[in-house]
Amino acid sequence: MGEKIRESSLGDTVFEPEPGEKKLREIRTDRATYIRDHAVMAVLGMGVVGMVLALIGSDHWLIGSLGAVLALIVRGLWLYSEQMKFHWVLSNMRIVGPGGRQAYLLELETVRRLFGDIQLVTKGGDKHLIKHVADAEAIVAEIEAAREKRAKRKG
Repeated sequence: MGEKIRESSLGDTVFEPEPGEKKLREIRTDRATYIRDHAVMAVLGMGVVGMVLALIGSDHWLIGSLGAVLALIVRGLWLYSEQMKFHWVLSNMRIVGPGGRQAYLLELETVRRLFGDIQLVTKGGDKHLIKHVADAEAIVAEIEAAREKRAKRKG
C-alpha cells in the first residue's frame, strides 16, 4: 500500500534515460501534415463512395460523397487535440513513444516512410507508427544514422 502508481494516459510519453543514454530529439505531430493527411483521406473517401454508389445504381452518389467528406472532417476535428499531444523521443539507444511504446535502435529491422508517417518494425515483428510528422524522410535518415552509430559503438 505504500507504493503510489503513476497515473498516465495513452498519450503520455515517459522518457526516463538509462545510464549513458542521451536524448537526441523529440518527434512531434505536425499540424499542417495532419490537416493534409485528412484532406487527402476526404478526397479519396469522396471518390470511392461516389464510385461505389454509382456502380450499384444509386441515385444518391452525390449525397454519399458529401457524407464521406463530412464524416472525415468530423473525424479529423474529433481526434485533433489528442493527436497533437503525441510525441516520440529519439535517444542514442532507443526510441520511446506514447503509451509506453519503445524500441531499441539495434532491434529495429525496418525504418521507412509510409505516406506522411514513419513505420518502425523490430526484429521481433513489433510495428510502431509515428503519425503525421513533417519531413518524414529526414527523420527516417536521423533514426537510421543513430542506429548505425549505435551498432558501431556496440560492434
